[in-house]
Amino acid sequence: MENRKENWKYFITHYPKAHEAYTAFGKALEEETSLDKRTSALIKVGIAAASQYDYALRSHIEKALRAGCTPNEVEHAILLTATTAGFPRMMAALLIFREEVKKEEVKKEGEK
Repeated sequence: MENRKENWKYFITHYPKAHEAYTAFGKALEEETSLDKRTSALIKVGIAAASQYDYALRSHIEKALRAGCTPNEVEHAILLTATTAGFPRMMAALLIFREEVKKEEVKKEGEK
């Protein structure tokens, strides 16, 4: 299992009230938005990519794909960060995206 997922489980176990508050805050924002889930997911990918939060980026790539975004849409959300956050940040995020897509492809092959 990946370290980020283990760390999330640790947080949930050791800080259940903080986890509950964090989750409730996120749900409230989702309920009060005029954005659809796919658009929100792509925005979060872009924010995580621009911020260079690798674990968040991996998580938001997964969530965007689960929300119905295509790999091409996710990739382009990352590419758009080049002109605002910088080319090196975009390239680092693009590498993470390619790793995550490869993992998904391997996972799907294993399910066949």
